[in-house]
Amino acid sequence: MSNRTAMTGCLPAFGRHRGYPPRYGWLRKVYDALLQDPAALRRPDATVVLGVGKSMVPSMAFWSQAFGLAARNGQDLVPTDRARWLLEDETGADPYLELDSSLWLLHWWLVSAEQCHVPSWRYLFGYSPLSRSNRAETQGRLAAAAEAAGHRTPASSVLASDIACLVTMYAPGDHTAANIEDELSSPFRTLHLLDSEPPADRTADRSHLVALLRTAGRHCPAPVQAYASLDFAARTAGPVAGSISLARLASDPLGPGRLLLTGTADLRRALHQVADRQADLAVVQSGDGQETLAYSCSPALLAEDVLADAFPALRPAPSSASEKGSSPARS
Repeated sequence: MSNRTAMTGCLPAFGRHRGYPPRYGWLRKVYDALLQDPAALRRPDATVVLGVGKSMVPSMAFWSQAFGLAARNGQDLVPTDRARWLLEDETGADPYLELDSSLWLLHWWLVSAEQCHVPSWRYLFGYSPLSRSNRAETQGRLAAAAEAAGHRTPASSVLASDIACLVTMYAPGDHTAANIEDELSSPFRTLHLLDSEPPADRTADRSHLVALLRTAGRHCPAPVQAYASLDFAARTAGPVAGSISLARLASDPLGPGRLLLTGTADLRRALHQVADRQADLAVVQSGDGQETLAYSCSPALLAEDVLADAFPALRPAPSSASEKGSSPARS
C-alpha cells in the first residue's frame, strides 16, 4: 500500500512567498539578474537591480525556484535549462511571458513539480475534495494534510497568508481604483482558475470563500495539455514508449485533469487535436474498452516536441524527438 499523502514530495514551504504572488516581470528580472551574477539577489543593491522593494526580493527568489526557473548552487541561484528554454532573449519560447500558453505551462510546472515548493497550491488544485470552501475549512484541511505528510503544522496565520496569496494570484479582483495596481500586477488571473466571494460585510476580505473553476482548463492550449499528459506519463508510467489511460490523466490528483482544471471531454479533445499532428502519439481504445494515450517513443522527449506547437517562436519543431538542446522538462 502506498504511503503517499496530499503533500508527499512537497517542501514544508508554507508562507515563503512573503505574501506576494508572482508579478508581471518578476521572473524575467530574476533571470536577467542571475545571468549577470548568481549572487545578484544577495547583494546590497538587489533592490536597485530588480527595481522592487526590499521585502519583495526574497519573494522573487522563492517564485523563481518554485517554477523551476532557478536552482540553488550553494548560497547562489543559477538559471535552469528550463529558464533558458523559456526566457532566453534571442532563442526563448516566450522571453517576456506574453502568451497564455506560458502562464498555463508555468502553472503546471509550479503545482506538478516533483519537489513542490507550494504545498497549499498542490493540495487545493490536486487534492481538495471541495470545489468551494471557506477560509476556515481550507485552513483546517491544509493543516491536516501537512500533519499527514509529517510536516510541522503551520501556524494559522501562515496558512491564512497562503490562502490569501492563492486568491490574489488566481482570482479576479474587485476592479476598484484602489485595487487596480494589484489587478494589473497578477498575470495568472487571466487563467480564471479561482474565484472568490467575500462576505457581504467584509468586501476587502477576498480570501473568505475560495472556488475552483473546474472547467477553466478548457481554455488551456491543447499542446500544453498534451505536454502535461506526457510529462505525467513519464513520471508515473515510465520513461519508455507505452500508454496511459485517459481516466487516469483526468482523475489522478497529480494529473493534468486535476491540476489544470480540465474535464475528461476537454482533455480528450485536446489530445486528439495534438495526436492528429504527431505521428508518435495516438488516442486509442485498449482491449478492455478504455481510452488510452499511446506514445511510440519516450514520453518526456515527445512532450518537448509537442510543446513547441504552443509557441510560435519555436516553429517549425525539430523532426525528431531525439534532437534536443535545452529542454523545458529538465531543470
